[in-house]
Amino acid sequence: MNLPILTTKLHIPPARSQAVRRSHLFARLDAGLQRKLTLISASAGSGKTTLVSEWLADGKRPIAWLSLDEGDNDPVRFLLYLVAALKKIVAVHDEGVWKALQSPQPPPIPYILAALVNELSSGSASFVLVLDDYHVIESQTVHDALAFLIDNQPPTMHIIILTREDPQLPIARLRAQNQLTELRGHDLRFTAHEAALFLNQIMGLHLSSAEVLTLETRTEGWAVGLQLAAISMQGHANTAQFISSFTGTHRFVLDYLMEEVLRQQPEDVQTFLLHTSMLDRFCGSLCDAIVQTARGGQEILEVLERSNLFIVPLDNERRWYRYHHLFADLLRQRFDQAHKNKSGEVAALHTRASHWFEQNELEIEAFQHAAAAQDADRAATLIEGKGMPLHFRGAVHPVMTWLKRQDESTLNKRPSLWVMHASAQLMVGELNGIEQKLSAAEAAMKPLDSRKIDPDLIGHIASVKATLAVTRNEADTIIAQSRIALEHLHPRNLPVRAATTWTLGVAYQLQGNHTAARQAYAEALAISRRIGHVIIALMAAIGTGQLQEADNQLSLAVQTYKQAIQLAGEPPLPAACDAYLGMARIFYEWNELDAAEQHIQQSILLAGQLEGTDRLPDSELFAAKLKLAGQELSAAEALFVKARHDVQERSLMRLVGEVKQLELLLALRHGRFSEAAELSEVKEWPDLQARIHMLQGNTAAALAILGVLVDQAKAKQWNHKQLKLLVLQAVAFQRQGRMDRALQWLNAALTMAKHERFVRLFVDEGKPMLDLLTEAEARRIEPDYTGFLLSNMRDEQKLDDFAVLHSSHRAEPVIDALSERELEVLQLIAQGLSNQEIGDRLFLALSTVKGYNRNIFDKLQVKRRTEAIARARELGLLI
Repeated sequence: MNLPILTTKLHIPPARSQAVRRSHLFARLDAGLQRKLTLISASAGSGKTTLVSEWLADGKRPIAWLSLDEGDNDPVRFLLYLVAALKKIVAVHDEGVWKALQSPQPPPIPYILAALVNELSSGSASFVLVLDDYHVIESQTVHDALAFLIDNQPPTMHIIILTREDPQLPIARLRAQNQLTELRGHDLRFTAHEAALFLNQIMGLHLSSAEVLTLETRTEGWAVGLQLAAISMQGHANTAQFISSFTGTHRFVLDYLMEEVLRQQPEDVQTFLLHTSMLDRFCGSLCDAIVQTARGGQEILEVLERSNLFIVPLDNERRWYRYHHLFADLLRQRFDQAHKNKSGEVAALHTRASHWFEQNELEIEAFQHAAAAQDADRAATLIEGKGMPLHFRGAVHPVMTWLKRQDESTLNKRPSLWVMHASAQLMVGELNGIEQKLSAAEAAMKPLDSRKIDPDLIGHIASVKATLAVTRNEADTIIAQSRIALEHLHPRNLPVRAATTWTLGVAYQLQGNHTAARQAYAEALAISRRIGHVIIALMAAIGTGQLQEADNQLSLAVQTYKQAIQLAGEPPLPAACDAYLGMARIFYEWNELDAAEQHIQQSILLAGQLEGTDRLPDSELFAAKLKLAGQELSAAEALFVKARHDVQERSLMRLVGEVKQLELLLALRHGRFSEAAELSEVKEWPDLQARIHMLQGNTAAALAILGVLVDQAKAKQWNHKQLKLLVLQAVAFQRQGRMDRALQWLNAALTMAKHERFVRLFVDEGKPMLDLLTEAEARRIEPDYTGFLLSNMRDEQKLDDFAVLHSSHRAEPVIDALSERELEVLQLIAQGLSNQEIGDRLFLALSTVKGYNRNIFDKLQVKRRTEAIARARELGLLI
């Protein structure tokens, strides 16, 4: 759909004399270009639009002109039209803000504005943005959006606001900062000389100076008053009599002159004007559908434009028009008076308009006129759409506004409206009240004959229930409702079927059935891409990426997450937070902590926009883990405390295990061994229980638990879980002093991890893993990968901090911490052999021997060979 954008709006034909007449105002406008904002605030019909149109007519600077109406109080619509106007003159990327605004669930306003400013800042040419009739804006969100744009606009941009009243913007601050140029009503008022030029030279009248002075005095220099008077006098032979009878205040003058203008039009034109006044915009064929005239709609529109009869072209092709707001108000008032007791006729006109818009694939306007006709059935049919519900295509706010205005009896007559309302709420993240609306729909269906109930409606209700259960991670409910939905939904209802298939994938993923989840996501993704259902395509891609992570396919998962982020648009949809979280996890695993930090911050930013979900605390918990890896303990604790409070306050059970894990790490990092080892209520998380057993020195109990978990992970093909458990088993055997078994499990873990270059999985195990990897390198176990991991571990800052992660609160003999190879090296040191001699004896490289020396010195807490020998003998390590 091509949106109509007003690129020029002239009420008085531009002429050279007008330029001379307004030259002093042109100079003020020229000077204002050095500031951020020009505000032209004056009463209706004061010539605001004409003045700026004349000033810009020289074509010296690119201009984007947006004429506003009440519908632009919708922030998304306001920004959509604004960006469309700017696209005419500056480089606004089709894949950036423009695409994001047309998505089914546009991103938050602050992110749209930030992205728009970035795109506008990329150009070097100066341009002007004009916002006309800004007084119709009442939305504080739109005011705030414009204030942000004014504050952050690039130096190449100048904004002009035309309004009947001062807008709710930081006018005083801009004035104090000398960033504001102001023109008021008294500035725009016509002088007697200017009035004479306009009436006699522009409008072709031959009035005396006295007559001009009389009109100028009675209109108080009001531009539209003069224009309307001139139009009316063109049909009067006795202009003197007309002028003498011309009195009254602005409002009455306007009413009188409008009547005079209308009365002088042919009857078919008057009928045309009144009947088409119900349209916010119109073209020739649309007018023909509304009212039949001998001359045809397009011909009359051309006549009206040539006659300056308050008609405004909306495109350069002169296809779409609208009436001047003041003229439209009068026409609608007269139309309402003429049809006061003819509601059926009015509804019929709106229905004709609705059908025309539908036939021309302008479904949103078709819906709006069906709503104006109070045709609930037709409005509901249009909401349902042809293959894609209207609220899935960017009309969620108009749909919700209309539904909120309907009384219960109307909704009960058509239960599908209750379901549409619930579905629309789900789209915008308003979870409260959804269940009540679904219950109302079901209650309204009960008295109906079951044979008359559309099974597709039952399926849609179940699908919404399944999606609601997704926000609560209730796998059993998701599956039950999804199956009901798929059983009842019509085969051609692909949008809802795709959404339902996705919910099934989520449930299977929650249950650990990765094969079934993968199949469901693939099906949902394929359908959504085919029909353009962006939000479900995004969610299915994220689910696929998570499964790839679970299969240790990190590189593939990164590509999938990137595709999801691309689907989310720019600025991204809030649902993309999980894609950024997945990217953060993978870059963390690769030990690329800066990249992980960038992605987790974006995840937190987006997750904060989702209400009633666990996405924000999930992202914050991972951010705390990342801060801990970067040695930022205070920042990690702050994030953890905030997330833990959210988890506990809202009983987010899915994240309790993550909270316990991080709680353990923080306690160990503080050296609170007793507190860490005595963490209670961890039986639901057996891998955490195994770690606590290891802290307590009970490695046998830990290994018993880990053995069961490894078998379970293998059986269910939970590859990532299995890899983590193998690493933990290796550490447990090492702590038990069974180095050969430890290396056996480490070898298995290295074999699984090497292709995707896992790092943090090993690094986070600290000193015990350093010992194991050093021994593995000595024994030539996966030497390339082992060397790569050792390099990463040795590059860690404050490596000693990792020792506390696996140290018992009870002091264990140091002999348990020395590997068999380290004991051999220690014996040779005691015999007085040099590093080179030790290497020759044990067939080790010199660098490897030096590495063993460092490990031995660290464990014995000494700095020299002589001290190491003395300490070893003290501990009974040397005979």
